[in-house]
Amino acid sequence: MRLRIVTYAVLVAGCLFAIFPYFLTLLTAFKGPGQLSETMPWEPGLPPSTAAFHRLFASGFGGYLVNTALVTAGITLGQVVFAILAAYAFARLSFPGRDALFWVYLSTLMVPPVVTMIPLYLMMQKLGLVDTWAGLMLPTMLGTPYAIFLLRQFFRGIPVDLEDAARIDGAGRFRTLVSIVLPLSKPILVTVTTLAVVANWNSFLWPLIITSSEDKRLLSVGIALFKGEIGVDYNAVMAGSLIALAPLLVLFVVFQRFIVRSVAVTGLK
Repeated sequence: MRLRIVTYAVLVAGCLFAIFPYFLTLLTAFKGPGQLSETMPWEPGLPPSTAAFHRLFASGFGGYLVNTALVTAGITLGQVVFAILAAYAFARLSFPGRDALFWVYLSTLMVPPVVTMIPLYLMMQKLGLVDTWAGLMLPTMLGTPYAIFLLRQFFRGIPVDLEDAARIDGAGRFRTLVSIVLPLSKPILVTVTTLAVVANWNSFLWPLIITSSEDKRLLSVGIALFKGEIGVDYNAVMAGSLIALAPLLVLFVVFQRFIVRSVAVTGLK
């Protein structure tokens, strides 16, 4: 009994420690400029103020929000589609060097993205894609190793007999993938899509490097560069962070059961 109490106490303490920064973000976002210096960080501002949100949207934050939503949707769609095709090829098609190619591709997960940032920028510069939507989206639009790995592992757990029966009835590879494999893969597809949305929504370094014009600025970059008349407007920065965080929290709450179930099942393959 004592061990259980200690275990729960440690878990609760860890949970409070994890959510405390988000709690501070919420409190700071609803403080007025004077309240920020007059109150402790963990004290709410009374009365709550929405002035930071007004200043934020007056600076063009709404455009950053729209840009981020469109870029996230486009990149996520590309990543999911191409990851499905690649994963199905690695899971079901037989060709020379298939497994070796897969593990070589998967090993790129060990390479920090910052290592490839300069060569990638030089490629975009040679192609004339610096400060363009194409340059912003193309490098990450063609699938990711982790998404391909998850999908491949899940596809390999689907009985081959189902696909054989479909081919006997005259279905080709693409029809089999669309009509048999994908309907059985909804949990992992939700997981891959959710992970892609979170990663692309929070993307910072590549958008900061490849774009310079304000009309192509994304949320993460806009928040980092937001300044008031006398320096950094921390209230507005926290308000922007809160707005950027809200969709991801909703996404996770809605789809968390699919994520946990699909990752657990995939790990057993």
